[in-house]
Amino acid sequence: MSLLTQRVLQTLSGQGSLAQAIPGFHAREGQTDMALAVSETVEDGGQLVVEAGTGVGKTYAYLVPVLLSGQRALISTATKALQDQLFSRDIPRLVEVLGLPIRVALLKGRSNYLCLHRMEQARHNPESAQPGAQRALAKIEVWAQSTRTGDMAELPGLDERSSLWPLVTSTRDNCLGSSCPRYKACHVNFARKEAMASDVVVINHHLFFADVAVRESGVAELLPTVRVTVFDEAHQLNEIGVNFLGQQLSTVQLLELSRDVLATGLQLARGLVDWQVLSSQLEKASRDLRLAAGMHRGAVRLRWTDTLPEGVESAEWQQAMRVLTQALEALRDGLDMVSELAPDFQRLSDRTRELVQRVAIFSDVPNPEGVRWLEVSAQLRMVESPLDIANAFVKLTKAPVAVMPGQDEQAGDLPFTTPMDSDASGEHATGEGGGVGQKAWIFTSATLGDEPSLRWFTEPCGLTSARVMQVSSPFDYAAQAGLYVPEHFPKPGDPSHVQHVAQLVTEAVTALGGRTLVLTTTLNAMRSIGEHLQSRLDASSHIEVLVQGQSPKRRLMERFREGSSEGRAGCILVASASFWEGFDVPGEALQLVVIDKLPFPPPGDPLFEARSQRITREGGSAFADHALPEAAVTLKQGAGRLIRSETDQGILVVCDSRLSSMSYGRRLVRGLPPMRRLSDHQAFVDAVAQLTKNATSSSTF
Repeated sequence: MSLLTQRVLQTLSGQGSLAQAIPGFHAREGQTDMALAVSETVEDGGQLVVEAGTGVGKTYAYLVPVLLSGQRALISTATKALQDQLFSRDIPRLVEVLGLPIRVALLKGRSNYLCLHRMEQARHNPESAQPGAQRALAKIEVWAQSTRTGDMAELPGLDERSSLWPLVTSTRDNCLGSSCPRYKACHVNFARKEAMASDVVVINHHLFFADVAVRESGVAELLPTVRVTVFDEAHQLNEIGVNFLGQQLSTVQLLELSRDVLATGLQLARGLVDWQVLSSQLEKASRDLRLAAGMHRGAVRLRWTDTLPEGVESAEWQQAMRVLTQALEALRDGLDMVSELAPDFQRLSDRTRELVQRVAIFSDVPNPEGVRWLEVSAQLRMVESPLDIANAFVKLTKAPVAVMPGQDEQAGDLPFTTPMDSDASGEHATGEGGGVGQKAWIFTSATLGDEPSLRWFTEPCGLTSARVMQVSSPFDYAAQAGLYVPEHFPKPGDPSHVQHVAQLVTEAVTALGGRTLVLTTTLNAMRSIGEHLQSRLDASSHIEVLVQGQSPKRRLMERFREGSSEGRAGCILVASASFWEGFDVPGEALQLVVIDKLPFPPPGDPLFEARSQRITREGGSAFADHALPEAAVTLKQGAGRLIRSETDQGILVVCDSRLSSMSYGRRLVRGLPPMRRLSDHQAFVDAVAQLTKNATSSSTF
């Protein structure tokens, strides 16, 4: 037994340092098993994939061996919320308890940091003249004098959706780099230096892939010196990755360029070029391109297998693309006239040339090795991506030498060239049980598939030779939770299905007094169910119906967690998409989760179709090997909202009779936590009544 293994076992034991120092901590068999697997991987190198059920304590299971190993580590999460939690709470707590001399850094994407240069320019931007903007800008300027990190999350009262946010932060497109007059004081550079000097660096998946694709964030310089890389919430890696490893062009990029050109031109070169005309031409061309995509209800993805997307009028689309090219070329020529006056103009010129090239790419036929689609909402986004991240990750995790794409290379090709296992200083190149070429890669999440091999995750990530491990939740689901499938409901495609869901929820929450989360598979269903509930549960019922989109997400979560405390009305939250995961409500504030139907991938989605076609060509079943695992994982994520602690109690309702009537329903049920099955509606009513009773007693249902 290695020294690291001994230390991990002692730390996580019932008499260990964590149990003595952290209230409520106790030894968990699953946590210890996972930690030992992580220890072995850290020492020997290789790839480890761990699905750790809710309540295992996976965060400590990987942090304890990683921190005790003394190896330099990179930890990546799916969300900035978990990133902040790791940096501000979990890691500092462990470092203190374990008495380790470890330096920890937090690294976010560029747009999360105050840009001093753009803040100084912001007062000259027409958008800053909007009501309240000058006051908010003054607040930012005062904060800028005292902040050490420049992390915008430290600034209270400024929402990321604020129109002022992009005026005081930078992106890869508009950053001036070393030409910036405030380069020495740059908060992004400071954050990168902190990261390079630290033992543990916490990032997020978006940042990781952005840097893999375009060397944008500083991770490219950091990664070669890191021996252990951990991906928490790893189930999102593939979907996040494909969005970065290809090509994109959006009307948001075009409109931001138009805005920046006008503001910079009027400030630094007024009268030399007609900035108003050039900016207006680009803005109009961008909006006309959006109109050429047609009118659609909600956000849609359009197939794009030839030179133009399906469903758009050919002549109108091609004309819009030509006019857009002309507007960009006119802007490029205007910027070239003043490019030597200030670095701002040179960067604007570079951005314009990059966008001209993107328009040319999307005017040509798609890359046969990937998939192209058009996202249409209020804005427009063209995307061409690989089908998965397998090729990228194979090169990244297996090759002793890896590289990042150069300036003249396509990001989607990912010819890795940066030495991954070299360390100029030699300080972190080797460690106990490991050395050059023996990097450790750890991937973990509560949901990574619906069968033991976890193929749903490992295959698209190129991790087919990784060690795979499943650690079950310690919760007693049979005692804590019930599963009800209303078999008498109409099929999900029936127009009356929404009404039946709303009626069941109304009946249950009337008894529960709220405490209910309704998860829908579509925004249309969310809106319909929300409207039904709001019309049926008026103020006299003392139940507040919250619907995603009617208030900011953070406010909805806060209000729901408050529940009926301090005399407030009980809550129902009707939500879709982002609420299926990462929304934790332990305790009695949530005791009923209702899912409207099985979350199969939407038909007609170009990325899903392209992946399905590949599976079929290779002799597999698109339904059994792709659609069904996707639904199983998403269903498992939604069900995971219900039980978050060893004392939670609740009921999961899946309003889709296919879960009982179709043969594949058994596979989906096996993927769920082992909840007690409620046989019929009366059993459901009785279980709800018992939950209501338990709100005032400690007995179990």
